Amino acid sequence: MRMNQSRSKDGQDGFTLVELLMVIAIIGILAALLLPALSRSMARARQIQCVNNVRQLGIGLHEFVSDNHVYPLFVDAEYNKSSQPTNFNTWQEAIAHQLGDAPKSEPNYWVKGVWLCPGVQSKGILGSSYTSYGYNAFGIGTNLASLGLGGTYGFSHAPAVGMASVVKPPVLAFAIVNPSEMMAIGDGLHGNATEIFSGQGILWRHDSYTGFFSTRSANARHQGKANVVFCDGHVESPTLKFLFEDTSDAALVRWNRDHLPHRERL
Repeated sequence: MRMNQSRSKDGQDGFTLVELLMVIAIIGILAALLLPALSRSMARARQIQCVNNVRQLGIGLHEFVSDNHVYPLFVDAEYNKSSQPTNFNTWQEAIAHQLGDAPKSEPNYWVKGVWLCPGVQSKGILGSSYTSYGYNAFGIGTNLASLGLGGTYGFSHAPAVGMASVVKPPVLAFAIVNPSEMMAIGDGLHGNATEIFSGQGILWRHDSYTGFFSTRSANARHQGKANVVFCDGHVESPTLKFLFEDTSDAALVRWNRDHLPHRERL
């Protein structure tokens, strides 16, 4: 006996309740199969957009280096004491100037356009403190001397106790031993294998800070990868494991302008 049988206006039999439930179940199964693929496709699209962003930032960096023969300082605590065109407050301002995003006329340039990673999860605070992309300013580890691009001195260098860090003088263009193997700008991540902080304007491998964050948001950004533009302009998408955990020469030399691994700084 057929349950809940209905007839259409032309007198033909309609769907039974069981048949309708079966159709709904099949649709649900198909949706469950398609959603992961759709999610992966959307993640891939976000990663491609991010790759394009870092490539554009790499072009701005290349233009700055071509014009000035030095790399931008990570931050210049004394930028207002000189009229030199290379003296900007941050590396972002230096590249924004090259890209036409003049900070004075476009004060929020760094939270939109090529400066905004579409894979960032923390969009609620983007307008105030979140920075999508980071500069390989210091290379491996923390030290008074820098191995990165952001200045000759490291993050902890200050003229006197209580004063801001001064990383001058800038790194000369010819100081990069292997531009095709030197990371320049990428997703703004710093830390180590177990704790990776995101949302600051720096790309940095170090073990200096503990207990400040986890890798969850970093892994979610591009499915465990990061997009990086190198000093020669090409872009790669290495895994976070390769960037922040691998201790091989191939992994470590890419952080340092002298193209040496410097394991003593890990």
